[in-house]
Amino acid sequence: MNSFYLILGSEAALADRALAKLSAELKEEKCEITNLFAGDVIVGDIADALAPSLFSERRAMIIRDLQDLPEDSKDEITRYLDSPDPSTTVVFVHKGGVKGKGLLDAIKKIKPELIACDPIKKEAEKEEFVRNLFLDLKRKATPGAVSALVGALGNDLRELQSAIGQIAADAPAGTIDEVMIDKFHQGRVETTGFDVADATLDGNLSGALIALRSALETGTDPVMITSAIASSLRSLAKVSGVNRSVKSFELAGQLAMAPWQIDKARRQLNRWSPAQIADAVGAIAQADAEVKGAASDPIYALEKALTRIASSQRA
Repeated sequence: MNSFYLILGSEAALADRALAKLSAELKEEKCEITNLFAGDVIVGDIADALAPSLFSERRAMIIRDLQDLPEDSKDEITRYLDSPDPSTTVVFVHKGGVKGKGLLDAIKKIKPELIACDPIKKEAEKEEFVRNLFLDLKRKATPGAVSALVGALGNDLRELQSAIGQIAADAPAGTIDEVMIDKFHQGRVETTGFDVADATLDGNLSGALIALRSALETGTDPVMITSAIASSLRSLAKVSGVNRSVKSFELAGQLAMAPWQIDKARRQLNRWSPAQIADAVGAIAQADAEVKGAASDPIYALEKALTRIASSQRA
């Protein structure tokens, strides 16, 4: 392993993953690991952690929230940077920003292995994050399962992380698919957003409103509901552009969807024109902005969007 690592960025879930992987590697090398939280250290803690070990050939120090390190402890790090011990690995974790920038710049000068943890915003990046988390746990997931999780929980990567850990532990051996996601995580995926989405896209307004109220009463975040509807609309848009004579299992890889998702979207498309899909996308985008703070009553914003989308389809 390298002597220095810098985990840098504000995306806590990415930092957690990077730190877990590094910690596992350090344990495999039988390192004596000292974990410190920068805001809690007192003078001498860092120097002690970096001193040669009497009991182990290799040593490691992980210091988290480096931006919070007290001023009187910073010189313990800068002195060490000038004369590092080759048998010791140091992992710095910094959330980015200007706080603690002087020390951060000094660390960068020694060219540590940098692990960037910038916020993830694109759906494709979130899906890659989910796939990697499953692989970390020695599990594989279908594209449909990954999309379902991102659609339901993609606004909170920490929550995604927790859900994946639970699913990987509970699901039987083999590839994790959408059925397993529904079974083991239905409180977040199936019952919450996607029941509302299915009823809405089927033109069943009364069913959509009942499902919406049920989901909200059980604690579902309105953002998860707009996310599920948006995900279902994206599926419609994807499927609308392909030849209906091509079998769904042949399209699964191309569209990054499960065959059953393609079949469902094709059934729903019988009620939709391209203009109606575009209008629905606009409606749910507006609702999403409103439930995230632009409206005083997010529940009314959701009901208005569901009514507009479900009522605008052709019979």
